[in-house]
Amino acid sequence: MTSHWCDFQNTDVILNCGSNSVENHPVSALWLEKAHEQGAKWIVVDPRYTRTAEQADIWCPIRSGTDIAFYGGMYNYIIEHLIEPNLAKYQETGDMSEYNFEYLLNYTNASYILDPDYKFDPETGLFSGWNEKTKTYNAHSWHYETEFTEDWDTSENGAYAWLKKPGTPEFTTPTLTNPKKDMTLQDPMCVYQQFKKHYSRYTLDTVCGICGMDKDVLELVYKTYTSTAKPGKAGTVLYALGQTQHTYGAQNTRAMCVMQLLLGNIGIPGGGVNALRGEPNVQGATDMGMMVNEHPAYLKWANTTDRASLRKWLESQTYSDGYYTNKPKFIVSSLKEWFGENATVDNDYGYDWWPKVPSETGAVDYTHISTFELMQQGVIKGYFNWGMNPCHSAPNAGNVRRSMANLDWLVVADQVITESASFWNAPDMNPSEIDTTVYYLPCALIYEKPGIILNSGRWIQYRYQAVEPWDQAKPDYEMCDLLWTAICDLYKKEGGANPDPILKTKWDYYVDGKIDPRPVAWALNGYRVAGTDCNVDSANPKTDLLKGYAELGADGSTACAMWIYSGMWNNNDAPLDPAEQPLCRRNTEDKSGIGLNSEWAFSWPSNRRILYNRNSCDMQGKPWNEDKKLMEWNGEKWILVDQADFVAVKGDKPVPPNNKTFFMLWEQNARLESYGMVDGPLPEHFEPFESPCDDNPLNGAFHNPCAFGTQYASTKQGTKEQYPIVATTYSVTEHWQTGGQTRLCPALVESMPAQFVEMSEEFAVEKGIKNGDDVRVFNNRGSVVVPALVTKRLQPMNVNGKVQHQVGLTHHFGWADLYGTGDVVNDLTPNVGDPNSFTPEYKAFLVDIEKA
Repeated sequence: MTSHWCDFQNTDVILNCGSNSVENHPVSALWLEKAHEQGAKWIVVDPRYTRTAEQADIWCPIRSGTDIAFYGGMYNYIIEHLIEPNLAKYQETGDMSEYNFEYLLNYTNASYILDPDYKFDPETGLFSGWNEKTKTYNAHSWHYETEFTEDWDTSENGAYAWLKKPGTPEFTTPTLTNPKKDMTLQDPMCVYQQFKKHYSRYTLDTVCGICGMDKDVLELVYKTYTSTAKPGKAGTVLYALGQTQHTYGAQNTRAMCVMQLLLGNIGIPGGGVNALRGEPNVQGATDMGMMVNEHPAYLKWANTTDRASLRKWLESQTYSDGYYTNKPKFIVSSLKEWFGENATVDNDYGYDWWPKVPSETGAVDYTHISTFELMQQGVIKGYFNWGMNPCHSAPNAGNVRRSMANLDWLVVADQVITESASFWNAPDMNPSEIDTTVYYLPCALIYEKPGIILNSGRWIQYRYQAVEPWDQAKPDYEMCDLLWTAICDLYKKEGGANPDPILKTKWDYYVDGKIDPRPVAWALNGYRVAGTDCNVDSANPKTDLLKGYAELGADGSTACAMWIYSGMWNNNDAPLDPAEQPLCRRNTEDKSGIGLNSEWAFSWPSNRRILYNRNSCDMQGKPWNEDKKLMEWNGEKWILVDQADFVAVKGDKPVPPNNKTFFMLWEQNARLESYGMVDGPLPEHFEPFESPCDDNPLNGAFHNPCAFGTQYASTKQGTKEQYPIVATTYSVTEHWQTGGQTRLCPALVESMPAQFVEMSEEFAVEKGIKNGDDVRVFNNRGSVVVPALVTKRLQPMNVNGKVQHQVGLTHHFGWADLYGTGDVVNDLTPNVGDPNSFTPEYKAFLVDIEKA
């Protein structure tokens, strides 16, 4: 999320797409209502007429799984109606009354020249670099043509001093690469021209046919939202799982980023690409690198190829004079926190003790969906199920249960006996045939333990313990500590194949001899190694906490597990008192006048409220909107309202305005075209894994050729002839996720006593179904019986000239012995996903329906 919830009030146009703020994120909706009251237009693009759509000015229904077609049509609209008619005028007179050309030309890669081998073939739906044998892309041709390179002087940051130790070869000094550009945007191989060519196919008629939209409504949506392309205007896009849970979910997210870049909406008040998180700590889990290929704080994890050693990691990750110059400090400080005094310059700070993620084609895959395939194959014999309930929430949940039956042991840590803790007792399982030993660890609820959480806007806050854990329940960190110390004891007594990564890991997060989250906070914040002992006596804690990540070093002198969190817990006068730390600030005075609320809690990184905020000014450092100012260059220095997201001062000298406004990217300009995705440099429309259509009007590939998991027999792909109805899943306000907590509350079960399948009145008549009837929803993977909810909120669609029905299913119930029970709806969803994030495709699949 590049902005934060309070900033929504600054927008001129709201676009909810793939999110339902009023029902699923009601606090965020308060700020949307405030913007609406101040005159902002509100657009909702959603298959259903939700409560959010009820508040909006425009509701535009969309067929589930066709978001990229919608965005591609908007790109084409922007090019045809704003860029092309005004480009010549801007180049002659500088006129930007209709479109912010200065943003496009200076802050994005629109002018960059692409490799001459770059191409896209609509007939095949493939970009250049496709390997038919491996079903993967080589992204070399998606890069830029380079003009020249120059050596980067690394002497002043000392990042590579450790590499010059005796007996090691000289480190390959990073170089700065300068892409060729055409600021007139006329070169046929510049990003803009290739972009224009690519999306010329996305006409209004084509998009309407694919998405099932009314042409007049779609044109009104495009006209309204693209009005934010004028300098000083802002539009915000709010998304959630409706965008991400597809076999091209990451490209959906990319598509929103591209849209906002074309309109100049990134880094400005009221703008941004804003993910609404579904629970209080999703942002924290993302930051912590919960995927197998991600290191905490958005660094890359060690692998078996270009990151197989610390030297290789640095050579592959450090090649820019922007944010990248800090990566050696981040990784070495992380290693120092991980291995403590055992991490030395002589052993590359313990880098080789980290496990390496296999990165070769054909390597064993340990991501979520594949985990259950490996159980079936007997590769995975034991499984820790911590803070999740895959027998209920994972796609093709019946396949998950059958896979778990092959395990030798399963550990479930949860507040209640969930469907996963009792998978052997599911209606479709026979306990006498299952030999899996299941261990249940009762864990403390969020109210029963202290700790740190993050909200959607990257705001870090400390949450105090309200009550003691019930009965035998323990906080997660206590359970981790018990397991960790037991494992270490076994290694010490019995030895093992590779003990060093275990026994040399630093584990000293104790206060008065008891595991405690506060020393963990020091580790996340960062500290000077010589001045801090994390295993402390509360009467005399010794700390040398860092004020922020700028104080990190690459020489082993600092330890820091999460560079992005540095600064959140930095008060050395009261290191054990959360109330005295930045993350606990509660000053409600907003000195910015635009809702930054910079003295409430702490926003990573560096308490920055709006990411890439240099984009809020023109090339001279003057704000696009004088009334909503984040910063300004006064001719001598930057006057900052928000913490700068760029180098504002180097040494003791202010850095004048320049075009390096996206310094987290190596080129420091944002990417309309990107080589960083595995399934294409531009978002391209593909049909879901299960589609109701005969073909794809935009290309010959039909499905995403890189879609993840489609090779598994367990997916049992259905066809439109077998299952003609499009289905999607969503949540209700009254219940949370798989219901482990909310189905324990009688009042919530009374207010929403069952899940349901929502359908249009027309479809109900066609099937002879009445409101409240029990109906069977089924496909190749499963069959569930749920009540029918017949409403006007869903309507039949005209998709490529044919009537298409779609239904919506809620998913909070299961057989576990709580107040409310029901069938597991995720038995129906396909276990396929996005090839970048591996997120499953819950939001578009095929079913059929009949009266039960």
